[in-house]
Amino acid sequence: MGFACGCVGLPNVGKSTLFNVLLKKAVAEASNYAFCTVEPNKGHVAVSDARLEMLSKVEGSKKIIFPTLTCIDIAGLIKGASEGQGLGNKFLGHIRQVDLIMHVARCFDDKEITHVEGKIDPVADIELVETELILADIELLEKWLNKKADRNLRTKEEMSLAKKAIDLLSKGIYLSSVEFEDKDKNWLKTMGVITILPKFYIANLAEEDVQNGNNHLDSLKAAYPNEIIIPVSAKLEESFLDLDEKEQQEMYEMYNLKENGLNYVLKTGYKMLNLQTYFTVGPKEARGWTITKDSTAPEAAGVIHTDFERGFISADVISYEDFIECNGSQEAKIQGKIRQEGKKYIVQDGDICNFKFNV
Repeated sequence: MGFACGCVGLPNVGKSTLFNVLLKKAVAEASNYAFCTVEPNKGHVAVSDARLEMLSKVEGSKKIIFPTLTCIDIAGLIKGASEGQGLGNKFLGHIRQVDLIMHVARCFDDKEITHVEGKIDPVADIELVETELILADIELLEKWLNKKADRNLRTKEEMSLAKKAIDLLSKGIYLSSVEFEDKDKNWLKTMGVITILPKFYIANLAEEDVQNGNNHLDSLKAAYPNEIIIPVSAKLEESFLDLDEKEQQEMYEMYNLKENGLNYVLKTGYKMLNLQTYFTVGPKEARGWTITKDSTAPEAAGVIHTDFERGFISADVISYEDFIECNGSQEAKIQGKIRQEGKKYIVQDGDICNFKFNV
């Protein structure tokens, strides 16, 4: 089960630097000219979870494996991308592959780093990008409606939904802000409609502004009061990469930052994608597995291996809290805290599972 977050924005807003930090290594070229990222860089990013470290300590696991999200650094978009300007066609093709949009807005001043629009204005930048995405979605849906070859394959419901979406988009309404039934939302996603995807904004600040923000961040918050906006300094976070864990913590404290900004970005993405984590724990490893909320025990087992789902018999389950309170699986078993659950059980966030199967 894969979930991909796409990192988008205008050229030179810090997307590739942010991507480098997310992957904890410099795999994306971060250069001061437009289109330095042409093909999308992709990487699996660990989502830190303090519970796993505690489980490993209690059980004496030799290794910890955190759950992951796939992050994609997508080439910068410019005005006219919906008509193929710049790398528009490639950009739109790549962004249609993701499940969540992380929109990076430049909120720092730097004369040495050019801006494709000539001035720093994060609100205008976001409006430009989102206008291009709206125009691209209108074109996509209109082509589908007008394509003669598909006419016999369309249902009245699909045509009605496409026309409704076009009408909303034509009024400048971003589709993710509209309440759709799940089946309609899924159909739009399957069609490749970009504006139906959930999104949040990342305000990329200069190092000196990360504590108190600046006018650019204030304007962004004023323009989008109901949106999630996460202030980070990609450059500052990047400078911490070569430090050990203790030194990094000291630096965060020096800047009065409670949490690694990129960890918060990932946790936000995890939450917006309606994901949660269950654990498997043993002497070899303590591991987190990513599932969607409301997943059944067989579906959760299938994330480990399809055979686990196909031949599912039952699952031995204990909550994280009970596991810690009992100081491990042995005492938990003695106290009767480990439950046997069947195919209809809905796995909860933090469950520790041991699956029984037969194929």
